Amino acid sequence: MDEHKLPIDQILSGDCIEILDSLPEKSIDLIFADPPYNLQLSQELWRPNLTKVDAVSDSWDQFPSFEEYDEFTRNWLAACRRVLKDTGTIWVIGSYHNIYRVGGILQDLGFWILNDIVWVKTNPMPNFRGVRFTNAHETLLWAQKDKGARYTFNYRDMKALNDGLQMRSDWVLPICTGVERIKLNGQKAHSTQKPEALLYRIILSSSNPSDMVLDPFFGTGTTGAVARKLHRHWIGIERDEEYIRVAQERINGIQVPAYDEALFASSSGRKARRVPFSRLLETGLILPGQTLCLGEGNIEAIVRADASILSGELAGSIHKVAKQLLDAPANGWEKWYYTDEYGQKYPIDRLRKKYLEMEKGES
Repeated sequence: MDEHKLPIDQILSGDCIEILDSLPEKSIDLIFADPPYNLQLSQELWRPNLTKVDAVSDSWDQFPSFEEYDEFTRNWLAACRRVLKDTGTIWVIGSYHNIYRVGGILQDLGFWILNDIVWVKTNPMPNFRGVRFTNAHETLLWAQKDKGARYTFNYRDMKALNDGLQMRSDWVLPICTGVERIKLNGQKAHSTQKPEALLYRIILSSSNPSDMVLDPFFGTGTTGAVARKLHRHWIGIERDEEYIRVAQERINGIQVPAYDEALFASSSGRKARRVPFSRLLETGLILPGQTLCLGEGNIEAIVRADASILSGELAGSIHKVAKQLLDAPANGWEKWYYTDEYGQKYPIDRLRKKYLEMEKGES
């Protein structure tokens, strides 16, 4: 693997720690991790009607001791920390079996916990033996790489998603059932498949379109499926070939409309501050000779060193040339598109916002 290139929108087969170590340092914007919970199940579970409970008994969830589980957790979290950008965040989900151990190791490695989110399940599995409370929730830890660093939190998006009310840290959502639950030969394809609604909140709140989202325990691909729907790039790591096959088939079947900033960009930003187009050239976000497209069509323009653009015989500012070509008033920031390093097209207004973020980081 080229150390300078990311395998975008791909499932990587193999051990998560080895593959994380092969990825470029500080290249990931958001990590969601659904690691083994180490449930320590010692016997089969049966319902009162004598039918067997389909519990998590997979070999990947079994560890000989807490010490070995802690070592495994420390190693994969350290590998995640290396690839996470300084402005990035990580989400880890778990149950009472493991989340407290994970939280302590997160803090030992230098992560700063921003929130713990309680996923309250509307339809949890009952406690059939009647010897404990029904386990009706799981916990998510949301942490930034270093305390005080800038990070993405789309507050207004989450408020809008919650009918105009500030979103709280208790998320009431059903477990993955019905048509969403992937099955093979009538059996669950994966014993711990997470609902898309859960990943939707995580990815929408903590990343922006074209950001890179990584899942080191990809399973049947819920993270990749939701990332694709929200126009984020993604990387999945998974060692089980059957899970990989199911996840790839699932993601390939998702049809996503072309990117439209009005639909997918965060509403959390304030009114755009004026920035000269020349500033993008001066900071290297746009280069002289670079080609821009009018919308996502075939009309092109070349960027000149003086920050004007040239389309055929028309020359002038991004606004003037767009207005002449469209024969209507036009905001050049929204009308001209560039192509990023992954071959995706976005309005140049995205680069203006990136410049403002760079400026903010330097202040």
